[in-house]
Amino acid sequence: HRVMAPQPLARAVMFCLMDVSASMDEHKKDLAKRFFTLLYLFLTRKYEEVELVFIRHTDDAEEVDEQTFFYDTKSGGTIVCSALELMHEIVAARYPAAEWNIYAAQASDGDAFGADVGKSGRFLRDMLLKVTRHFAYIEIPDRADIRPSSLWMEYEQVAKRHNTFAMRRVSERGEIYPVFRGLFSQETA
Repeated sequence: HRVMAPQPLARAVMFCLMDVSASMDEHKKDLAKRFFTLLYLFLTRKYEEVELVFIRHTDDAEEVDEQTFFYDTKSGGTIVCSALELMHEIVAARYPAAEWNIYAAQASDGDAFGADVGKSGRFLRDMLLKVTRHFAYIEIPDRADIRPSSLWMEYEQVAKRHNTFAMRRVSERGEIYPVFRGLFSQETA
């Protein structure tokens, strides 16, 4: 006998990509974690079923559990594209775009070097934005640094051509909620 089981109509997966390299000090990581918490609350109110995928990266990326993502210490160099590539692999393996609403949020201080900047921008544009419903990037610069990073400038070019990609800078706790609202104002409309 076949038993009918109801399928959820709206399923969402949220990818949280956090830079944990040496340049991301505790203040920057705290801001990133607060942002990810708001994002989780937003999605759990909008969808009955939400899965979370936590990816952290230095010069290599790894999928981790929530505890490790928020509390474990790790440090190293920075290769941003490693996190984007790992996200793409996980989407292909577990989350078909036809069945899932795929969201992603990336938090970094933008400290990327050399060819990684261009490679990250191209990979985001050519691979990830095709499968995500919304992709948000927050850059957490040093408090006194008003200059945008090379990663920010590369991502700006992507944002000009893709309305499902949003980006903002944040440097203080009080900026988290307004930045969050600005990043997702199009999505909530």
